[in-house]
Amino acid sequence: MNASIEIKILDQRLREWGLPQYQTALAAAIDLMACIDAPLTLKPQEPAILIPTGIALHMNSVNLCAVILPRSGLGHKKGLVLGNSAGLIDADYTAQCFISAWNRNPAGSGLDITINPGDRIAQMLFLPVVRPDFVVVDEFTASSDRGAGGFGSTGVDR
Repeated sequence: MNASIEIKILDQRLREWGLPQYQTALAAAIDLMACIDAPLTLKPQEPAILIPTGIALHMNSVNLCAVILPRSGLGHKKGLVLGNSAGLIDADYTAQCFISAWNRNPAGSGLDITINPGDRIAQMLFLPVVRPDFVVVDEFTASSDRGAGGFGSTGVDR
């Protein structure tokens, strides 16, 4: 699915650093940069901080959304994750996008994370959106093998 999305550059340094882009031909998401004015140190377990991306989007389609996700290497190796797990950008949101950055390392570990201006610290994935019509029923029209089984109902030892 190809789509056109308008991007507004709010931080002119992105014109020097490079616009958010796919890093490889088969990459699923674009990298987002920290548009901050000075290095920022995140201490372990302190509250998440909103970091500007320097961009705003206009998807203008009921069939699209964007999700901000952590970069897997930074999360696994350094402990830099998103304070809200993932950030959802609705198609009609046109203000600046922010990254909720959090240092998940143990408190007192001394494993500070320093983010510098222009660092690629998160990624944005564009996804199709399905908006189904809801039909209220007293009973479902079909059954499933799982039925009403909840967490762990299919086994947890595999």
